[in-house]
Amino acid sequence: MNTFLILLPLILTILFSLITVPVLVWMERRVAALIQDRLGPNRCNIKGIRLGGLVQSVADMMKLVQKEEFLPSHIKNKFYHIIAPSIAFMSAFLTFMVIPYADNIKIESTTYYMQALPIDLGVLWFLAFAGLGVYGIILGGWASHSKYSLIGSIRAAAQVIGYEVAMGLSLVSILITYGTISLNEMVIYQTQNFFYIPAWGIFIQPLASLIFVVTAFAETNRAPFDAAEGESEIVAGYHTEYGAMKFGLYFVAEYIAMAASGALIVTMLLGGYQLPYLNTQDLINNFDLILWILIILTIVMSFLFIGWIRSHNILVLNGLNETKLYTSFILIFSTFFVILMSYYSFGYGGANDIGVMILQFVIFTLKLFVLHFVFIWVRWTLPRFRYDQTQKLGWNILLPLSLFNIFITAIVVVGVNYGS
Repeated sequence: MNTFLILLPLILTILFSLITVPVLVWMERRVAALIQDRLGPNRCNIKGIRLGGLVQSVADMMKLVQKEEFLPSHIKNKFYHIIAPSIAFMSAFLTFMVIPYADNIKIESTTYYMQALPIDLGVLWFLAFAGLGVYGIILGGWASHSKYSLIGSIRAAAQVIGYEVAMGLSLVSILITYGTISLNEMVIYQTQNFFYIPAWGIFIQPLASLIFVVTAFAETNRAPFDAAEGESEIVAGYHTEYGAMKFGLYFVAEYIAMAASGALIVTMLLGGYQLPYLNTQDLINNFDLILWILIILTIVMSFLFIGWIRSHNILVLNGLNETKLYTSFILIFSTFFVILMSYYSFGYGGANDIGVMILQFVIFTLKLFVLHFVFIWVRWTLPRFRYDQTQKLGWNILLPLSLFNIFITAIVVVGVNYGS
């Protein structure tokens, strides 16, 4: 058990950064279909089981893995051409190492950290690797020996430099408010109240939060800040000359970077793994009541979800009634969950700390996927900015606003501390 708790943060890092990529691709397609008033992927299946279109993402992933690796003959610097996607991928992956998925738990006088890398310099770690990822883009564009790739990499470099300055300055305001650069301490700070509302970063630092979210979109090259790979202008940007898994690494790196940015936004601005008005000790003390609320919510949501499946899942493949299959699966899972929660709520489990850790992990995951929906929603709602508009927004608007916010924050914090 002790070994498992030590390895758990590393397992969660791999889970959030790699396993969720097919889920994010599926979300991207389904939300895009919803916005564009169409069905989206719903035909790919395994023995008639479609999982709402999720099988399509798995099939695409297998296709990329099995494609032949091809290196264009005009490429001279083959080593740099091959290593560039790996740099982009590893930089995005390593940013997840400092994200706290739950509060630290203490079992038999031993403290277990729910961070893969429990250091107090989490914000600096994120900024360092977020900036390092652009080297993979620059190297890939230069080593491809293509004018389109080179233009895309130059655009990406200029964009990251401009927006990382604004991102860092917006973080300064947030760090002044929290008084720490430890991500876990920031989450603990947000359990307080601010004029009867949760003291989340988005409420106590609204301007810094807005700047950070906008720069996070730009840092991850997500629309409307994807001028580095503008299809209508420069074919596919920096990955024009890439195929098979080399392209796949760039593709996966973009989604991992999106997930990492979302995780940092949840941690710093949306209360992290905490529920509003309830800190970890409150959850432990009222764990029985919370479990019963979860049991009731599970039963209600299961029936609502089953009704939704029956009304929308109308396709039957290979003689398999998929609606009955999903209904049976949901009922079995819900029954198991209710029995398990009842077992703990009647005091037989004796593991409130572990139960709260699991609950906080679920809270963090739900917040993260809601934020992913916002990322996807923005992509399919706003048109791509022109390159000059992107640079003007970063240097002429966000940078001065960040400096102004630091000035105001410093005055307010000093005034509050002086008054107290």
